[in-house]
Amino acid sequence: MSYTIGVVEDDKNIQNIVRAYLEKEGYDVIIMSTGEEGWEVWRTNPPDMWILDIMLPGMDGYEFCKRIRMESEVPIIIISAKDDEIDKILGLELGGDDYLTKPFSPRELVARVKRLFKRTSFGRQTKQQNLERMKVGELLIYLDERRIFWSGDEFEVTTKEYDMLLLFAQNPNRAFSREELLLNIWGNDYFGSDRAVDDLVKRIRKKIPDIPLETVWGFGYRLRKDEE
Repeated sequence: MSYTIGVVEDDKNIQNIVRAYLEKEGYDVIIMSTGEEGWEVWRTNPPDMWILDIMLPGMDGYEFCKRIRMESEVPIIIISAKDDEIDKILGLELGGDDYLTKPFSPRELVARVKRLFKRTSFGRQTKQQNLERMKVGELLIYLDERRIFWSGDEFEVTTKEYDMLLLFAQNPNRAFSREELLLNIWGNDYFGSDRAVDDLVKRIRKKIPDIPLETVWGFGYRLRKDEE
């Protein structure tokens, strides 16, 4: 099986060296210079492993690692000129599987890549995660833990807020009337005003300002999911 490795590194010389050594070992390599480029590749053509620099323009490696780890257990090797113990600890705590300090031996990097692939049951872990989570755009819901994430950041939500977000995530782009939302979230024994729906939507929008929770005028609400 041929593995694909995503390399996020802004130093052209390091890009070329890492690519040459990895391709010599039979790996497919995708080179990116910024975290933003890496995130776009993750959305469209996710690799089987990441080799990630910390000091990047724009989104730094710590933030990128954090976002990836919110969604997957894909292996991540961090390479960095930062050699302080606190930097290594932070990188590993955010989800890195290994940490290599620059300058490093390309042969050592290849050895660590091979070792990490051997001890990481990536396919099994990913399948298990897919059964326990639901993802719509930037909205990620961990079902067993009842946790809500947006763009990699976790948001504390109430029971009703969670129930509404889960209902919308299960039915992206579907417009729900206020009556349907009352029935699904509050139950058929609720006799209050449908203003409760508007208030709940307002609270969710305040907590997660970028969420595409749209008003369908004169009817209700829907969670928009753009085509990927």
